[in-house]
Amino acid sequence: MTLMEAVLGQEYTIESIVTGDEELEAFLFSLGCYSGETITVVTKKRSGCVVSIKDARYSIDKHLAGVILVK
Repeated sequence: MTLMEAVLGQEYTIESIVTGDEELEAFLFSLGCYSGETITVVTKKRSGCVVSIKDARYSIDKHLAGVILVK
């Protein structure tokens, strides 16, 4: 499932990130967003969501949340 389909407050493991954009994947990696890392959706908004990764919170848009697959 994608991050936009995730349940609020539940911890998930990132399965993969499918962007097709090497630069974007490198940016996400620098934030700690990569396969095997845990991620939690804190808040959902119309434009995207706020996620928690490694004790930090980030606001990401719908497009980006749609390419992060979690299990």
